[in-house]
Amino acid sequence: MLLTHATLATMDPRSGTDGYGLIPEAAVAISGAQIAWAGPMADLPAAFRHLPERDCGGRLVTPGLIDCHTHAVFAGHRAVEFELRLKGASYEEIARAGGGILSTVTATRAATEDQLLALALPRIDQLIASGATTIEVKSGYGLTVEDELKMLRVARRIGRSRPVTVRTTHLAAHAIPPEFKGQARAYIDNVALPSLRAAHAEGLVDAVDAFCETIAFSVDDLAPLFAEARAMGLPVKLHAEQLTDQGGAAFAARHQALSADHLEYLSPAGIVAMAAAGTVAVMLPGAFYTLRETQVPPIAALRTAGVPMAVATDLNPGSSPLASLTLAMNMACTLFRLTPEEALSGTTTHAARALGLTDRGRVAPGLRADLCLWDADHPAELSYRIGATPLHHRIFGGRLD
Repeated sequence: MLLTHATLATMDPRSGTDGYGLIPEAAVAISGAQIAWAGPMADLPAAFRHLPERDCGGRLVTPGLIDCHTHAVFAGHRAVEFELRLKGASYEEIARAGGGILSTVTATRAATEDQLLALALPRIDQLIASGATTIEVKSGYGLTVEDELKMLRVARRIGRSRPVTVRTTHLAAHAIPPEFKGQARAYIDNVALPSLRAAHAEGLVDAVDAFCETIAFSVDDLAPLFAEARAMGLPVKLHAEQLTDQGGAAFAARHQALSADHLEYLSPAGIVAMAAAGTVAVMLPGAFYTLRETQVPPIAALRTAGVPMAVATDLNPGSSPLASLTLAMNMACTLFRLTPEEALSGTTTHAARALGLTDRGRVAPGLRADLCLWDADHPAELSYRIGATPLHHRIFGGRLD
């Protein structure tokens, strides 16, 4: 396929005149599942002129979007908790009363793999409709060895059921179930570690995550889990500093984490540690919005320190029932004051880095041909619109949807 007459945002500043790498009147040659060439139409090599042409009519072409943080596999909903929060209950109060994550755990444990898949696919379809070509999916609502494996098996099945790349993340250290109340280390030893070993043996896990917070796990609780993951050759990431500063980001950075996510209460020391380790800061404005948080992540300090910032939906039933990457981009700009350029980098280049993927996130020869064609003529439109996704077509692995 040969895309012509495109307004191309390569997301490589070397390709154009700005951070978008913007090239007007551009062409993209696709061979198989890879990009063979991209640049101004005037420079198109003769070797690609025979390819079947698709005239983009000036439409914007970007890399396929990447959602690097979701909890898309779950059963039940938490609309009642939404009401409670509006009446003044805090996230922590709801969690300590047995709601929050644990209410979703009860519903997810009761569901079969087939039921969980049937529930997850419409959410995945919404993400795909907003331009997603790669989606990360976490476990963390099973909290037993078998139920964590069940969730990861469903996540793998999603990738076989839809035209999307799914990266799976083991998140057994998400919450402490009632049967281990007050026994965080015992839970790590008896559930988190055994489920990780079993998932790794079954080929179900691409990375390991945990929730470091006063209502979940401390850095000391998580040290054995991260050590095990690193010994297996699995990258780690961390839910860090969402509600309080627990030193999670610095702990993650010491383990060369791919990312630290949320970060509303991130300290200067955490920023320094992340910058030194190359750990990506994943911004999750959906949770900030839903929880009516007032502490904004330290965007300016992250920017000054050169910490790459990704943007994701955090799709989950409690704190971020959000299934649109373009809406997440809008919220990141409006609530966190990211620029539209940073928001698009955050759902392409930096999101790929947050998943440890080097073969996508930009438009360049040799990378995967995961692309979006938008009914737009400038990349800022993707963050500017509220709740509208002007997606014209999506190309996944060189195939047009």
